[in-house]
Amino acid sequence: MYVEQGYKGEIGIWKYFLIPLGFIGLMVLNYLAIVLLDLDIEAIMEAEINRKGANLFLIEMLIPFIVGLALLFLWVKFIHKQTLTSLTTSRQKIDWKRVFFAFVLWSTITIVITGIDIVVAPEDYILNFRWEPFLYLLIIAILLIPIQTSFEEYLFRGYMMQGIGIMAKNRWVPLFVTSVLFGLMHLGNPEVGKLGYGIMVYYIGTGFFLGIMTLMDEGLELALGFHASNNLVTALLITADSTAFQVDAIYKNVAEPDLGFDAFLPVFVVFPILLYVFSKKYQWKNWKQRLAGPVLSREEFFTSNNDETQV
Repeated sequence: MYVEQGYKGEIGIWKYFLIPLGFIGLMVLNYLAIVLLDLDIEAIMEAEINRKGANLFLIEMLIPFIVGLALLFLWVKFIHKQTLTSLTTSRQKIDWKRVFFAFVLWSTITIVITGIDIVVAPEDYILNFRWEPFLYLLIIAILLIPIQTSFEEYLFRGYMMQGIGIMAKNRWVPLFVTSVLFGLMHLGNPEVGKLGYGIMVYYIGTGFFLGIMTLMDEGLELALGFHASNNLVTALLITADSTAFQVDAIYKNVAEPDLGFDAFLPVFVVFPILLYVFSKKYQWKNWKQRLAGPVLSREEFFTSNNDETQV
């Protein structure tokens, strides 16, 4: 009963709106600035990287997410009076084995797929590896990128999933809303300008994948591990002029970006296979109920759990 874990805090509709609206508002303003001012994000990023260096620019990009995660945790603790554990999972404690399993599984798949692509199309890549910049990148990435991905997971699949679910009294509305908003959050990324709005199928599809994973597993652990692996390993392996993370990665993709089938392959092939693997390992059942069923009322939740910790 992951969505119902929100009952373990003080609800209040206004409390659930302030943090998401603030973040989404900033994303909207950022996107409007890009569109209305006709900004060339790729050129701006290139100029900033040349001036500051790739690693310092990466740190500056990630700082807002660090601040965001800290504010979200403080808001949940002091305004909602909810524990981090109940925001993370329906289990008695956070299952770190789940986090590490998802991280290792997706890291392995990412490395294998990237290696195959480099072998099959070597003309699309140049070796970009330099020891000193890469070591700095490695340290920054390990320390900060999981914080960035954790903020997005706790905001969308955690805080908003619970808040919207409790207000809508079902599971499909928060799944749909959080997945679409997660995808739209990436509208300001430079790859959208290069590839067009078709790439939003990937971002929104990824949102649905992470949301399904969270609801079926009744916790954020798998989503946290997957998302951290996706951004961390990709940042270390591959960079390109059209990506949000332009860093001193091992390889640089120099192919002209285009919206081919490879952009949709994860959503329609790889992610369903991963869901199948997770469902077998963790014995997921009752898909219809967990993804679209009703959310228990506050009284039903505490009664079913014989829980006296109501606030």
